[in-house]
Amino acid sequence: MDVLQSKQKINSYIIDSQEEEIKRIAQELHEGVGQNLYSILTGLQFVESGLTEQNMKSYVREMSQLIEKTIQEVRLLSVELHPPTLTTFGLLPAMKSYLKLYTSTFGILVDLESVGEETSLPERSNIAVFRVCQEALANIAKYADTSKAKMTFLWTATELKITIHDFGKGFQLEEHDHLHLSSGLAVMKERMHLTGGKCRISSKIGAGTSIELSLPLLK
Repeated sequence: MDVLQSKQKINSYIIDSQEEEIKRIAQELHEGVGQNLYSILTGLQFVESGLTEQNMKSYVREMSQLIEKTIQEVRLLSVELHPPTLTTFGLLPAMKSYLKLYTSTFGILVDLESVGEETSLPERSNIAVFRVCQEALANIAKYADTSKAKMTFLWTATELKITIHDFGKGFQLEEHDHLHLSSGLAVMKERMHLTGGKCRISSKIGAGTSIELSLPLLK
């Protein structure tokens, strides 16, 4: 095994290990923390029903509303970490679900278009492509200064192509100085490479940024 193959194997192991840990945390948030908070909420609602003093009743109701809000935030975080639809229904439904969360969080409307017949992907490829799309969308929210973006899935008999384009301010690839953006782009390329795919990034000042992903579809 040469040095490059050894590096790829190590990177693949690290990424797989990270995904397993993320999945465990997401499950714990949903089934552990979320369920405990729901039990507390139920208890508070029971206490409120037995109170007669108005000030105390109002206070307990405020606490209940705060816990309800926290339960919703925990659920959203759990979905963001590891969307259950990704394993159950596949990449495209998971992305549609995630974009609703993304738009409600950041106020960025993403026009999603899918062309061709959707193909079922191996779980590892599903996760890799989803994470790359997630990172691309996160970069749009942080750096693009835009309120809209477009995502296109193109399914062919042999390949899946995904294009993510924002209509933001763009940047010079050679000159940008955002450390997180730089490392994020590198991770995106590495994830696609480890699944046999490719990730290309292009950007122009004033014309936005495009992320182009391609993944061979094995028959």
